[in-house]
Amino acid sequence: MGKFKKIAVIYGSDSSEWEVSCRSGEFTASRIDGTEYDVYEIFARFGKWSLVAMKKRDAMRIPFPEGSRPEIDKTDFSVKVLGEKVKFDYAYIMQHGTPGESGQLQGYLEMLGIPFSSCSSFVSTVAFDKYACKSYLRNVDFVRCAPDVFVRNGMDLDAVAAKVDSTLRYPVFVKPTDGGSSFGITKVKSPENLVEAIRFAFSEGPTVIIEQGIAGRELTCAAYADAEGVKALPVIEIVTENDYFDYDAKYNGHSSEVCPAEIDDSLRDLVQQTSCRIYSHLGCSGVVRIDYISNEEGLHFLEVNTIPGMTSASLVPKMVRTAGLDITDFLTEIIENSK
Repeated sequence: MGKFKKIAVIYGSDSSEWEVSCRSGEFTASRIDGTEYDVYEIFARFGKWSLVAMKKRDAMRIPFPEGSRPEIDKTDFSVKVLGEKVKFDYAYIMQHGTPGESGQLQGYLEMLGIPFSSCSSFVSTVAFDKYACKSYLRNVDFVRCAPDVFVRNGMDLDAVAAKVDSTLRYPVFVKPTDGGSSFGITKVKSPENLVEAIRFAFSEGPTVIIEQGIAGRELTCAAYADAEGVKALPVIEIVTENDYFDYDAKYNGHSSEVCPAEIDDSLRDLVQQTSCRIYSHLGCSGVVRIDYISNEEGLHFLEVNTIPGMTSASLVPKMVRTAGLDITDFLTEIIENSK
């Protein structure tokens, strides 16, 4: 028997990624070891948390129809279901975007003393903001960061455009600092389209990063910690039919994900070692995925995903399978090694 008995898998979110989050959460809940844990699926969106389904150890999954789902008592992270009060003793967070990836949900659980699967509230907050995260890594000697310009809503966009023209080369990528799944991102190839792209990015959040485009091979690698220390999973190369790895490429089949990546052993080792170093440098927990561009100048950091996608077709499960690991055993490692 493990350290925990009643696992709450929390999915849905307040962001544009909420539907992707549901798919990740449902997959994760279905792969958690049902002989070791009771598993409860919680849908959480805009402050309303409800029990979608439950599965007791060695029993069938019981779904609750929409409209009659038991509500979660957030004062002590519990639920009354089938005449019993259940107090969860562990949270597996599968909320992409706010509040599960931004540190807010982690802060709530930390105040209640409930262990969880992801990075701490502080690390989650830093990693969720692309500009803040790059600021933590900008001066390290083991990975490069593309030049960028930071924008906050309300700033003079003409002045911002002039700064971009003088400091960056086109094409540039305009991104919300706190978004995911490529929502709000535009690849801008000429100055006349820049301001429109910034305004589009503001639809996802109040701050934006304009990043110089880096040509090269797009690689991604997940790192995690078990009882032995920090480890890296196999590297994947993203090859897309589209102009870049946008939402359509990610979720509508317009990309291929080569796992393991067909790269030299030296580059593979570099990506894996760098992923472990970034994981440790930021103070990560659980499993995180880190994205890069590799070219003749070196390895360029793109972003950290502290709640990476976890559907059957997602990148991390592909890495786990390629490593020869069982996904249920892998999730048990994440759960049992949580702090």
